[in-house]
Amino acid sequence: MDLLKQSGLICICAFFLALNAIAKDKINLQVQGYDSHVDLRWDQSEAEVSYQIYARPKGSESFDLRATTSEARYLDFVTDLGRNLSLEYKVVPLKKGKPQQASAIVEAQIKDFSDEELMEMVQRYTFDYFWDFAAPNSGLALERSHDPKAAITLGGGGFGLMAVIVGAERGWISREQAVDRFLKATQFLSEIERFHGMWSHWYYDSGELKAFSEYDNGGDIVESAFMAQALLTARSYFGGATPKEEALRARITDLWEGMEWDFYTNGTNGLIWHWSKEHEFKMNHKIKGYNECLITYILAESSPTHSIAPEAYWEGWGAWDNPEFGTYKNYYGMTLPLGNTIQMGGPLFFAHYSYLGLDPRGLADRFANYWEQNRRHTLINRAYCLDNPYGWEGYGEKLWGLTASDLVPAGYGASAPGFQFDKGTIAPTAAISSMPYTPEESMEVLKYLYREEGKDAFGIYGFYDAVNPTYKKREEDWVRKNYIAIDQGPQVVMIENHRSGLLWKHFMQNEDILKGLNKLGFTRFGQPIEVK
Repeated sequence: MDLLKQSGLICICAFFLALNAIAKDKINLQVQGYDSHVDLRWDQSEAEVSYQIYARPKGSESFDLRATTSEARYLDFVTDLGRNLSLEYKVVPLKKGKPQQASAIVEAQIKDFSDEELMEMVQRYTFDYFWDFAAPNSGLALERSHDPKAAITLGGGGFGLMAVIVGAERGWISREQAVDRFLKATQFLSEIERFHGMWSHWYYDSGELKAFSEYDNGGDIVESAFMAQALLTARSYFGGATPKEEALRARITDLWEGMEWDFYTNGTNGLIWHWSKEHEFKMNHKIKGYNECLITYILAESSPTHSIAPEAYWEGWGAWDNPEFGTYKNYYGMTLPLGNTIQMGGPLFFAHYSYLGLDPRGLADRFANYWEQNRRHTLINRAYCLDNPYGWEGYGEKLWGLTASDLVPAGYGASAPGFQFDKGTIAPTAAISSMPYTPEESMEVLKYLYREEGKDAFGIYGFYDAVNPTYKKREEDWVRKNYIAIDQGPQVVMIENHRSGLLWKHFMQNEDILKGLNKLGFTRFGQPIEVK
């Protein structure tokens, strides 16, 4: 009897050990169906394991292999299977090439999304670049993905903080999580080296400065302006009476009032872009319009502690004898008030960066109506792509938009209309960040890149940085499958401004900004700017 009991005990122990081994291999598969793809995530069972992803239409008997990956996440674009589907998935780990215990079978539903749902989906995925992929110490955005030496970018970090506001408003994160992220970021911004109140273009997450170029190793007032735009928007948005929100507002005010815009005139009638302790104003890069820097002058004029004279804006920025400022030229039947004549206004980020917070609706001064400026700039850029004078593949109503981005197949540059500026590379951020100005035309690009090219063009942080369909024929990689903060941020923010005007509303509630705009003679819908 003792022998039988002992034998039975051994069997029971062996059974439970086997159960534990099976449970250890289970990977907790989770799936979410969207319009054209299924997002699969699972627990990484152990290192050096790859995974096979299998799918079948619900009710079908056999699974088909969809992909093999070494990651614990996969986006399965299923338009080859049809639309409005119920699919069943399982994931099988491979260890040394041998299949292990499969996951449980999990169902996903694919359904046609409305335009609102598509926009929210793109915003949500792109937001993750700034939430999940942020530098751990500062909470700010890394310059780019796929670069182990990437530094924090001040401008892209500011765009990312504005995306965090969107995340809180949309409920992707809690309001307290958003406040905590801002407190972390502003603590970092308070502690790192500044140059007369301005930040450098790049820092490492440790706080160490990274030079942008040989002489650019100090203050960069344009990057600092992009960050200040975000901070002032947050100061308005986080207006609650909680101790954390009150502390955040006080810290933002300290940072804002410490920015010495007047120092960066260097005694001239205009702003100088860079200053460093070693080289001072050696670069002597005067900021003249028209380009992405309008917000820099608006902030400099609005400072309650270190403002500059209005003449610096009227004559330094907006000089009528500057061939890159006031054009009032006609392109494709549309008159464009401002911008580079050779490039038909210039790359489209000119219509995005300054207007993430600055609301262009009805906004005008002696130079232009800025809503009309941005809408026409976008439509001219699109019309040029449809005209396609250099015969690039893929240009058309479904794919347009020239701006700064990575280039395909290699390099980085500011694409724009015209010889040598147009290299066949389309950046998704160009059309998508123009959503407020051209909602129907921009949605056509979004739908095409997602529904027809999503398998190549869309990843875990939204649309990849750039595409060039000309390279499809050469059997080379036609998509630059990486992300850049200054391209991802405007997509989240400008889609939100189109949908709700959220960032515009809160930036424009800052009394300092209203005073600055009033001082410069700006109007809204023909009326003087009201200061409460």
